[in-house]
Amino acid sequence: MTVFTGLIAGEWLGSGDRSPDENPSDLDVPVGETAASTLAEVADAVAAARAAFPAWSRRSPMDRADILDRAANLVFERREALGHLLSSEEGKTLAEGIGEVARASQVLRFFAGEALRLTGEAQASTRPGVDVQVTREPIGVVGLITPWNFPIAIPAWKLAPALAFGNCAVLKPAELVPGTAAALVGILVEAGLPAGVLGLVLGRGAVLGDALVDAVDAVSFTGSVATGRAIAARCAAAGRPVQCEMGGKNPLVVVDDADLDKAVVAALNGAFFSTGQRCTASSRLIVTGGIHDRFVAALSKAMTALRVGPALDPTTEIGPVVDGRQLAKDIEYLDRAAREGGRVIGGERIEAATRGHFLSPALVVDTTPAMTINREEVFGPVASVVRVSDYDEALAVANDTEFGLSAGICTTSLATARHFVRNAEAGMVMVNLPTAGVDPHVPFGGRKGSSFGPREQGAYARHFYTVVKTAYIG
Repeated sequence: MTVFTGLIAGEWLGSGDRSPDENPSDLDVPVGETAASTLAEVADAVAAARAAFPAWSRRSPMDRADILDRAANLVFERREALGHLLSSEEGKTLAEGIGEVARASQVLRFFAGEALRLTGEAQASTRPGVDVQVTREPIGVVGLITPWNFPIAIPAWKLAPALAFGNCAVLKPAELVPGTAAALVGILVEAGLPAGVLGLVLGRGAVLGDALVDAVDAVSFTGSVATGRAIAARCAAAGRPVQCEMGGKNPLVVVDDADLDKAVVAALNGAFFSTGQRCTASSRLIVTGGIHDRFVAALSKAMTALRVGPALDPTTEIGPVVDGRQLAKDIEYLDRAAREGGRVIGGERIEAATRGHFLSPALVVDTTPAMTINREEVFGPVASVVRVSDYDEALAVANDTEFGLSAGICTTSLATARHFVRNAEAGMVMVNLPTAGVDPHVPFGGRKGSSFGPREQGAYARHFYTVVKTAYIG
């Protein structure tokens, strides 16, 4: 059986307890075993990164670009095998798994270019005979804590800018997906990354998280709201830069003049694909009265036709929920929605050919904005519908949330679309598209309780992974 271990100073090590790497599509056939990292190994990984930092930070940006470009090529060449591993661990369909691997390759390739585009400024001083230079430098050793729902894309979009701009890093992926993270780190090493520049530690965040956060120079985190807020507070107390992406309760507004077919496609994709396990998922469908009944009928029909099954089955459209804890959470939210007055369509445990965590997509109708299902992030194949009278009420309901990651609208009116783009309280806005689905070369992030700190991805990543230096030269 494959054993996944951490990487410390160029050596694959894991001296802690072993645990099974579960396959949510088939609980009887684990993907492998994880050798948990110890607290001492976390300290060793950070120490190795600190030792490697002086040479790596001063390495030619072309060298860093070449390594990331080679890694991008290797990831893409191995996309089918990596996608198979990803889907086996996380549960998204094989097509989605391969697509995510391709996305990681794109991210690595983009930041290979960014390594050569880290520009500065030259300005005149107010004092005669003095020049001013403004440059960006790497922070140092960055701790990267990533979630289970995008096991290769999110590590890639944190690792790539960190390394491109001359930082060293220690990656702590979610405990449910160690194999995919180890595969990505292994490819970066194969592409020429020097020993110590990148460390990998595996295990539970509750055990390793504080030790990593306290040892590094900056932290980039993606995960739950509670954990993100705790990390942000810990970093603030230490004066340590921090970047947190913490989820969403994303609205998709459908108004009377929407193209019904396009609206259903957008909702179906945004709410249920990737088993709904996306922070950008369309979890609140806010629909005006003139189209509400037709929309619910059409979406219900399309949703119930989706085939739920094992991730690697090519006929599967919705894979399993990632693990038993998440499945129990999804079902509890549906039960609570019913108790609070909602009507649940779907949302049933499914028996498949293999023993797994299968749940049919669920649509909760007849809900009000105050219901729990419309206030808290479920993170499963679950969407709720809120009927509103008109666009103005739809906008107000859409913004009535502590989150602000992504928001969408389906309309054929340019004026309505422009108004929504300007007034939606979200970091990303989609028009006639699912709320989920973003490009790798533009900024990613939200507002309010969804995000804290500088944006991820695109050229904006330099705002977190570098520090500004102003030099006066006489």
